[in-house]
Amino acid sequence: FEMRLGVPNSSDLFLSIIGLLLLLEATRRSLGPPLMIVAIIALTYAFIGAGGYGGASLNKIVSHMWITTEGAFGIAVGVSASMVFLFVLFGALLERAGAGNYFIRVAYALTGHYRGGPAKAAVVSSAMTGMISGSSIANVVTTGTFTIPLMKRVGFPSEKAGAIEVASSTNGQLTPPIMGTAAFLMVEYVGVSYIEVIKHAFLPAVISYIALIYIVHLEALKSGMEGLTRTNKLNKVDRLIGICSVLIVLGVLVWVLPPFFEFIKVIGGEASTLIIALIMITSYLALLYSVSKMPNLPSGDIIEIPEVGKTVKAGLHFLLPVILLIWLLTVERFSPETSVYWATMFMMFIVLTQKFFLGIFRGESDITQHLFTSLTDLKLGFVNGARNMIGVGVATTAAGIIVGTVTLTGVGQLIIGWVEFIAAGNLFLILLFTAMISLILGMGLPTTANYIVVSSLMAPVIMSLGAANNVAIPLIAAHMFVFYFGILADDTPPVGLAAYAAAAISKGDPIRTGIQGFIYDMRTAVLPFIFIFNTQLLMIGIDSAISFISVVVSSVIAILLFAAATQGYWIVKNRLWETVLMLIVAFMFFRPGYFWDKVDPPFENMPGKDLFTVADNMTEGESIRFVVEGETLEGVERSYTFLLPLAEGESGRERINNTGLQIDDLFGDMEVAMVLPGISGNRAINKQVESIKVAGVDSGWVITSVLQERETTPKQIVYIPAVLLIGFVGIVQLRRRRKIVN
Repeated sequence: FEMRLGVPNSSDLFLSIIGLLLLLEATRRSLGPPLMIVAIIALTYAFIGAGGYGGASLNKIVSHMWITTEGAFGIAVGVSASMVFLFVLFGALLERAGAGNYFIRVAYALTGHYRGGPAKAAVVSSAMTGMISGSSIANVVTTGTFTIPLMKRVGFPSEKAGAIEVASSTNGQLTPPIMGTAAFLMVEYVGVSYIEVIKHAFLPAVISYIALIYIVHLEALKSGMEGLTRTNKLNKVDRLIGICSVLIVLGVLVWVLPPFFEFIKVIGGEASTLIIALIMITSYLALLYSVSKMPNLPSGDIIEIPEVGKTVKAGLHFLLPVILLIWLLTVERFSPETSVYWATMFMMFIVLTQKFFLGIFRGESDITQHLFTSLTDLKLGFVNGARNMIGVGVATTAAGIIVGTVTLTGVGQLIIGWVEFIAAGNLFLILLFTAMISLILGMGLPTTANYIVVSSLMAPVIMSLGAANNVAIPLIAAHMFVFYFGILADDTPPVGLAAYAAAAISKGDPIRTGIQGFIYDMRTAVLPFIFIFNTQLLMIGIDSAISFISVVVSSVIAILLFAAATQGYWIVKNRLWETVLMLIVAFMFFRPGYFWDKVDPPFENMPGKDLFTVADNMTEGESIRFVVEGETLEGVERSYTFLLPLAEGESGRERINNTGLQIDDLFGDMEVAMVLPGISGNRAINKQVESIKVAGVDSGWVITSVLQERETTPKQIVYIPAVLLIGFVGIVQLRRRRKIVN
């Protein structure tokens, strides 16, 4: 076959047609008709053609979709087989070992006694189990079985109890280190490492969960709810000891272990891996010995708040593989595949041995029986991992047909023109349109397939039309935008699958549950619109600790104010003008540059001929911002603003030309000679150059200006009037509350 690659014979074509038909049927059986229908529409369009595309022959379509790596067997299915499956298996083994039950009970032990405690426990436990499942529906089923009945018990209506669980679980796919499957595909589509994806996703995920806990608190305040009664109250000394213990452990992980392991590598040489493995196993046995002194965690319904100390100590060994995974990803900078491989191997060891060693430490007589039980647990963990992977594998393969249609037909350019016409070139309307497409497709497609389809069709549109609006959008921001709304589709009526799963447990109405869940998720839905324009929310462009603290504090304040505004309640019930003012202040904290950049522009507009001079003073990896103008193939004059990371090179000229954007300055103007995606050794640069190519930039276009950052008054000055405004609202509401109390 290799000798005639690209020249398939009749047997190849026949088997390819059979393969495509079987794939469509497998898609229908495992995921339902929607994705199958979308794939059939894509194949029909590739065959018949429309909108300037004349259609392709059956031979060409079949070859493109099945035999090459442009269709079904493309990037998505490759990432699923090589990386995603290992993460799914890791989560299945962790769940089988008992970690899911442990995380839920720890969450209840820590938060169950607070006002609206079971709902807050649902948020915390969903965040923790989100690390295991990476699926919002699986998260709802896992944690909702325990959390929803308890929420109803303290006074939450069925729909709100289900909606809180849905909102918590959908956010689980946004939470590092194990995010939704689509996050792993982002690694390939954007050309960055997985640790970079985690870094960019971290802050939005954290503030989104903080806001959800606050929403739950406001719901409890509005309804006068209380938490569950704690039968074993902690005194102040025990609380202080607990807090100090957590801080000490975190301090050891962050500041002590890295130099300690570096020291082991130096003195251990080739044996250092074995030494570190022995340390991990010794730590595991020590934690198991501590666990053996605690009673086993019950697996039934939670009747009363578990005791904090005993509950936390009863499963500390479950944290070891998670810590190992995060360590390998962030400190050792291993690839995701290698990191999760070693974490999974350690998890297999835990599943096989934890019951056996617990039996020894507890002095049980029949410990051999535990070995057979552990083998069964390992087998069931493998089975669950394989079953969980079926939907992902089929979804990525079927979605490859849609991606193949885009590459075969060039429909992407048609969509760019169509969307630009409908949105009249307005970037906000384009983003809103993209969000609607993601939500609509997400009603029928799994998150992974939704991300593949929408990112293939709309991410280039966002990049191109953002550039046309003089907004240089980083590629990761465009893909994160699509990723967020694909996940939020799980609780969007009328088809939100996570809402149906929660309603089945709460006995509530699934449509009302979905509507309420989406209202709660509005604080998540607003974040993509913010980080497209303020990329610091994705931790891009943060160059100091002070800058990081400023971004974190302002983002938390903004999201809490937005949550209070959408709930119509802060200190007391909001009046309309108070809600409007709170939304304005939230926006001021989220995006202070929107106001201050008009007063003190952040960039100095330099002539295009200074492009190489500016690049001379920059280093590899830094991004240069420039404006390029020219005429499209349709004869339309365009002006685009792009942000391009610089490649290796001795001079600014080399750093730019080595990216693949070939610039010729022989006649004075900085003229584009060629746009060649793929010639840089850096995947992120290649993807960015590809987005420039997709926008229509070609030879003959001219770089008219370079936008260089300049010293300005800090934009955080906008926070001063924002604080005064929200302080005024707070004083008014406090006075109103005193009148109500009196």
